[in-house]
Amino acid sequence: MATLDRPFGRHLEDFVPGDVYHVDSIMWDDQVAFAVAFKYGRPPMQIAHEGGIFITRRLPDDSTEGGALLSLNRRLQDGLGLRRGVSHTEFIRGAGEAGGFVFLETSARVGGAFIVDTIEAGTGINLWREWAKIEVAGERGSYAVPPHRTEYSGIVLSLARQVDPDMSPYVDPEIKTRIRKHHHAGLIVSSPDAHRVEALIADYTERFYRDFFATAPPPERPLE
Repeated sequence: MATLDRPFGRHLEDFVPGDVYHVDSIMWDDQVAFAVAFKYGRPPMQIAHEGGIFITRRLPDDSTEGGALLSLNRRLQDGLGLRRGVSHTEFIRGAGEAGGFVFLETSARVGGAFIVDTIEAGTGINLWREWAKIEVAGERGSYAVPPHRTEYSGIVLSLARQVDPDMSPYVDPEIKTRIRKHHHAGLIVSSPDAHRVEALIADYTERFYRDFFATAPPPERPLE
């Protein structure tokens, strides 16, 4: 019999290769009050286990991918019944013939890996701040998403071989945040032009591999 400290010894799972996306939402009064769709570079699980540079960038709301993801997210949130708060939801798009989006995971929290900062760079919306406002408002209070921008943003983040990487050669005006963390190099950019963000991410990814990139094996975990 399985217990909390001794589960069944078998676990069934299936790795689905494909592109991974995330939609980050603000929920209020049973409705999606705000949502943005992003596409990762390589899947985060591959980055965690195989190494690489972490990338995510916003998709246009009216693009084929962005529009489909926002619609799926509304359906999902309606079915889950999160009345108020924030949500980070991930989808995967398989590489098979169907090529449709598949629900991967969701959570009633903000996304990690500086995703909150990346969203704020393009919109001015800080999900931590808005979540706090919603909690203060409670069931009987009122809340409205503040006026915000609709720019595109993205992040390039890498484990670095230097303790404090020198990112001073990166001087593009679209850079909004330089991530200051030991043995990490990271830049967050935003622009009204989605193509400009894509171009910067492609350029920085190539340069980061040359200037900073380091990798380390995943930590060993006990079997029980």
